[in-house]
Amino acid sequence: MQKTLIALGIALVLVGLFWPYLVRIPFGRLPGDIIINKPQLKIYIPVTTMILVSVVISIIMWLLRK
Repeated sequence: MQKTLIALGIALVLVGLFWPYLVRIPFGRLPGDIIINKPQLKIYIPVTTMILVSVVISIIMWLLRK
Protein backbone atom coordinates (compact mmCIF):
# COMPACT_ATOMS: atom_id res chain seq x y z
CA MET A 1 0.00 0.00 0.00
CA GLN A 2 2.83 2.40 0.83
CA LYS A 3 4.52 1.83 -2.52
CA THR A 4 1.27 2.57 -4.34
CA LEU A 5 0.75 5.81 -2.43
CA ILE A 6 4.35 6.90 -3.05
CA ALA A 7 4.04 6.09 -6.77
CA LEU A 8 0.74 7.97 -6.95
CA GLY A 9 2.28 10.97 -5.21
CA ILE A 10 5.25 11.01 -7.57
CA ALA A 11 2.91 10.72 -10.56
CA LEU A 12 0.84 13.68 -9.32
CA VAL A 13 3.97 15.79 -8.84
CA LEU A 14 5.16 14.94 -12.36
CA VAL A 15 1.77 15.79 -13.85
CA GLY A 16 1.83 19.08 -11.97
CA LEU A 17 5.30 19.92 -13.25
CA PHE A 18 4.49 19.09 -16.85
CA TRP A 19 0.95 20.53 -16.82
CA PRO A 20 1.74 23.50 -19.14
CA TYR A 21 2.96 21.03 -21.76
CA LEU A 22 0.24 18.43 -21.18
CA VAL A 23 -2.54 20.97 -21.81
CA ARG A 24 -1.42 21.33 -25.42
CA ILE A 25 -2.02 17.62 -26.12
CA PRO A 26 -5.59 17.11 -27.40
CA PHE A 27 -6.16 14.28 -24.90
CA GLY A 28 -9.65 15.26 -23.76
CA ARG A 29 -11.03 15.76 -27.27
CA LEU A 30 -10.81 12.27 -28.71
CA PRO A 31 -13.24 10.89 -31.27
CA GLY A 32 -16.04 9.23 -29.36
CA ASP A 33 -16.23 11.88 -26.64
CA ILE A 34 -19.72 13.34 -26.49
CA ILE A 35 -20.03 17.14 -26.55
CA ILE A 36 -23.44 18.83 -26.43
CA ASN A 37 -23.37 22.58 -27.09
CA LYS A 38 -26.56 24.57 -26.72
CA PRO A 39 -26.95 28.31 -26.12
CA GLN A 40 -27.07 28.08 -22.31
CA LEU A 41 -25.87 24.53 -21.78
CA LYS A 42 -22.61 22.72 -22.39
CA ILE A 43 -22.28 19.02 -21.56
CA TYR A 44 -19.07 17.10 -22.06
CA ILE A 45 -19.01 13.30 -21.60
CA PRO A 46 -15.48 11.91 -22.19
CA VAL A 47 -16.37 8.29 -23.07
CA THR A 48 -13.31 7.43 -25.18
CA THR A 49 -10.94 9.35 -22.92
CA MET A 50 -12.12 7.47 -19.83
CA ILE A 51 -11.79 4.10 -21.60
CA LEU A 52 -8.22 5.00 -22.56
CA VAL A 53 -7.40 6.17 -19.02
CA SER A 54 -8.87 2.96 -17.60
CA VAL A 55 -6.74 0.80 -19.89
CA VAL A 56 -3.57 2.73 -19.02
CA ILE A 57 -4.25 2.51 -15.27
CA SER A 58 -5.01 -1.21 -15.57
CA ILE A 59 -1.71 -1.83 -17.36
CA ILE A 60 0.22 0.19 -14.77
CA MET A 61 -1.41 -1.67 -11.88
CA TRP A 62 -0.73 -5.01 -13.59
CA LEU A 63 2.94 -4.10 -13.99
CA LEU A 64 3.20 -3.00 -10.35
CA ARG A 65 1.84 -6.36 -9.16
CA LYS A 66 4.49 -8.33 -11.06
